[in-house]
Amino acid sequence: MGGYIFKRICVALPLLIVISFLTFVLNQLSPMDPAEVVLHAQGVPVITDELIAETKAKLGMDRPFMIQYFDWLASCFQLDFGSSYVTGKPVWSLLGPALLNTFKLTLVSSIFIIFLSIVLGVACALREGKWLDLSVRGISFLLTSLPSYWLAALMVWYFSVKLDLLPTSGMDSYSSYILPVAVIVIGYAGIYFRMIRSSMLSNLNEDYVMYGRACGLAESTITLHVLRNSMQVAVSVFGLAIPVILGSTVVVENIFAWPGLGTLTVTSILGRDFPIIQAYVLVLAVAFVLFNTVSDIINAALNPQLRKEF
Repeated sequence: MGGYIFKRICVALPLLIVISFLTFVLNQLSPMDPAEVVLHAQGVPVITDELIAETKAKLGMDRPFMIQYFDWLASCFQLDFGSSYVTGKPVWSLLGPALLNTFKLTLVSSIFIIFLSIVLGVACALREGKWLDLSVRGISFLLTSLPSYWLAALMVWYFSVKLDLLPTSGMDSYSSYILPVAVIVIGYAGIYFRMIRSSMLSNLNEDYVMYGRACGLAESTITLHVLRNSMQVAVSVFGLAIPVILGSTVVVENIFAWPGLGTLTVTSILGRDFPIIQAYVLVLAVAFVLFNTVSDIINAALNPQLRKEF
């Protein structure tokens, strides 16, 4: 198992290096000179060639490209992503609290999504074609087809404006989690539960299930074996679900004024605050790679055959 983990890490590290390079290049893809972008973000009324040259020298933009990249990469390992073009504050001082707030929202949402997906997926698979299976799938198709921004606005109108039960914005109390979490769960639980159901049905049709029943094993014992074998798909799905949710909270956070990454990123894009955008892209990409690696390791622990195939 230790050898497998080492191989997975060796595969992940080059990928992270490539991601970091592409993230750094993001700043260079702007049609404007990066120094000019900085001056515009700071609200400088008249931009001259002397100001651009001075800004480049101050921020080290006049150095060779690869030296800039390696210096930036070394700083990233220390959580130093530079300073905001707009406020001049360190990027991590803005990104860190926002990331924590988004992670709280993602964690709570993921717990509900994983629980509902497994429960509904197993229940529907065991009752394939029955009224429970048909009704749950029908409702899930309907709910997942609703745009998140429309659903969020509808829930705000009904629960916050009409009934005056829940807050419309912020994260002042536990009740502030209810509406944004509900919107995220409705959008994703219906997708992931169908994957669990499909995996369960695939395993229920395997020969070992027929042999187990022929040998007189209890149905609950067979179900546990099927669930264990289906967990490989579940681990892979949910391993990527968390970073997916982490990166897709932009709409929800902006509607509910949640002080997280989504709100910060939209503000940064509008203000062309590239250091924050770079840090946001890098953090999300690293999260995808890390969660994917961890899910592969967990799958290898569940199925030793995967260690031999890698």
